[in-house]
Amino acid sequence: MSEYNKPLPGMDGLTREFYDFCKQEDLHFQRCSGCNTFRHVPREVCAKCNSFDWEWVRSSGVGTVYTWTVVERALHPAFVDDTPMAPVVVEMEEGVRLLANMLDCPPAELEIGMPVKIAYEAVTEEVTLPRFRRA
Repeated sequence: MSEYNKPLPGMDGLTREFYDFCKQEDLHFQRCSGCNTFRHVPREVCAKCNSFDWEWVRSSGVGTVYTWTVVERALHPAFVDDTPMAPVVVEMEEGVRLLANMLDCPPAELEIGMPVKIAYEAVTEEVTLPRFRRA
C-alpha cells in the first residue's frame, strides 16, 4: 500500500463504526428500530420519529447514480493528479444516499439512474473507503 496523502474521515464515534464495517468490506447503514427508516450519515437520533433506538443493518451494496459533479480543478493539492474526477451521489436500495468516487467510469460516461455496486479501497491500514463500480 502506497502512502495515502488525501484527507481522511474523522475516525471517532459512529463514523468509526461505519468505517470499521467498510474495512471488513461490508457496508452497513443505521436503521431506526422505531420506524424502520434507514439513515446515513450515522447519528444517534432518527430524523423521522426522534427515536434513539437503532441498529446497524447490512446493505445490499446496490444503488443507482442520483447525481454527480465534475471536478476539473482540484481545490486540495492532494487531488491534483486525480482531475477530472466525478464524485457521485448514489441512492442505495435502502433509500439512503452515499457520496463516493467511481472506480471504473470516466465522468463523460456517467448517467442518472446508472446501476452501481459497492467496491472498497483500502487507503491506509485503518481506513477502507467505499467506492462504486458499474453494476
